[in-house]
Amino acid sequence: MKRDAIRDIAAVPVRRKPRKLTPARIGVYGFLVMAALFFLVPLYVMLVTSVKPMDEIRLGNLFALPASPTLAPWRSAWQTACTGLECEGIRGGFWNSVRITLPSMVLSIAVGAVNGYALSFWRPRGANALFAVLMMGAFIPGQVMLYPLVRALAAVDLYSTLPGIVLVHVIFGMPMMTLLFRNYYASLPEELFKAARVDGGSFWRIFLELMLPMSTPVIVVAAIMQVTNIWNDFLLGLVFAGSDNLPMTVQLNNIINTTTGERLYNVNMAATILTSLVPLALYFLSGRWFVRGIAAGAVKG
Repeated sequence: MKRDAIRDIAAVPVRRKPRKLTPARIGVYGFLVMAALFFLVPLYVMLVTSVKPMDEIRLGNLFALPASPTLAPWRSAWQTACTGLECEGIRGGFWNSVRITLPSMVLSIAVGAVNGYALSFWRPRGANALFAVLMMGAFIPGQVMLYPLVRALAAVDLYSTLPGIVLVHVIFGMPMMTLLFRNYYASLPEELFKAARVDGGSFWRIFLELMLPMSTPVIVVAAIMQVTNIWNDFLLGLVFAGSDNLPMTVQLNNIINTTTGERLYNVNMAATILTSLVPLALYFLSGRWFVRGIAAGAVKG
């Protein structure tokens, strides 16, 4: 009898009260719409301009849809656009960015994970002072460190080389990665570490067999942050990569500023979208895991 009563109650549809359209709610909706337009309108203009022929762009109607859409600007941006004296498109910069981003991301996450693990559980002498110095490094402007790093890398023959720019990205990413992993490990139960120590676990064995398998959420968050930061970097790539390893962002700047005759706005827009495709795809494909990583304590502390 009681079960039938519960089933009847559950079967009754719950009617939600209609929400009143108060001035505060209207203000919130208005702000959200304006915020969405702030980001979507420039993206719309870039997309429609990148598929318009120059004859339509010269008419000056910025928001009009293309009457004769074409992908020729995209092919030109990828294969034949001039980046300075060379006219081989932006594809060379794409592969340079891949060669810079992948090792920089892996190394900075590995170093940050070990640092965070050591500072959370082993706490060597002077750990707090070391952590404070690392945190100071996260807030020092990169421009301040450019000249000393140029001199240091030149002294060891790494300036304007691929290993040199990878090393620079690892150095600049270390403070934030250390903070991220330290806060994550600090949220784990210390009894796990103590039990592993009682079982005779060493520094590396506990890290590799216990901590690292539990670090998937924070690793996903760290990977997204590092790929985005390194891929979008312009200053470090311009100074340290060398002419043979210029990343995509630097070559995009060269395409836009190379003026030989008419300025091709459709090609410039296509090159800009191509440069931002990797971070955009990363956010769209892994946004769910990024939110889960944050909710799991990746940035708590």
